[in-house]
Amino acid sequence: MTALNSSPRLKLALKEYSVILFAGLLYAAALKYFVLPSKVILTGTEGIATALSYYFDSYAVFIGLYIVFQACMLVFAFTRVSKVFAFRSFVVVTIVVLALIVLPELRFAQPEPQNERIILVIFGGILAGCAKALAFRNRGSTGDEDIVGAYFAVKYLKPVGVIAVIASVVSTGFGLVLDFMKNGDFETVVNTLMYTCIYIFVSAETLNNLYKKFKVTMLVVISNVHEKVGKAITSTTAHRTYTLQEGAGGHSGEPFHLIRTIITQEELPSMLSAIRQADPNGFYYYHDVEGVSSSYYIAPIG
Repeated sequence: MTALNSSPRLKLALKEYSVILFAGLLYAAALKYFVLPSKVILTGTEGIATALSYYFDSYAVFIGLYIVFQACMLVFAFTRVSKVFAFRSFVVVTIVVLALIVLPELRFAQPEPQNERIILVIFGGILAGCAKALAFRNRGSTGDEDIVGAYFAVKYLKPVGVIAVIASVVSTGFGLVLDFMKNGDFETVVNTLMYTCIYIFVSAETLNNLYKKFKVTMLVVISNVHEKVGKAITSTTAHRTYTLQEGAGGHSGEPFHLIRTIITQEELPSMLSAIRQADPNGFYYYHDVEGVSSSYYIAPIG
């Protein structure tokens, strides 16, 4: 019996680790082949590492600082988020470091502004955002501001990509100062700022659109069998409840109930499936909501 019970868990764990390994490879490829060649400044401590590597024209400087900064972030994850999240983030970061070192040098586009720099920036941002989302959806992260993002997302119910935008302010400012000190050209600084903003926006939006754990939705069901619908809600997600409101049809005058519940977009597909089974003839709609109380429960990552 124990072997039978452990087999599905083992398969799930293997699947999740396979995905986070792929996420690490994908993020490393995004950095090495698209982001770093385009000379944009990353967010958080990664941005400080990239800015210093550009200043000294040294890829080794980036690798060394990246390792040091990520080690600090992983300690924070272990103490403030969860052990599972910290360990899986460690796996992703380790894969990123190894891949950055061993991946061959390739050149997919010309990074100069007059050529295809914008393609590098946009595609690199999409790949980075996808890698971050894959890691998050499997209870890990790519490190750096994603770890801080996970912590504040749970605390303030904000999408994890929001933290990347905030973290970029300090790193971008630091990088632009170094860029001006090195080149003494204001136009180059502005150019770097523009491309950096594009990268940050693309990667953050990609992450927020693919990882919806902290996006909150109001689901409203109009039904004549509110008991079944209510049971479907509570049985699908044990920590969710609902409110009831009596109503009557404006045309028919027939009574019905409004059943309202607040859930995350991550929970929405399974909730809709359960409600359709409970009341195939019911009517429902949903919309995103903002300003939900911080006491609202969302299961921690990991």
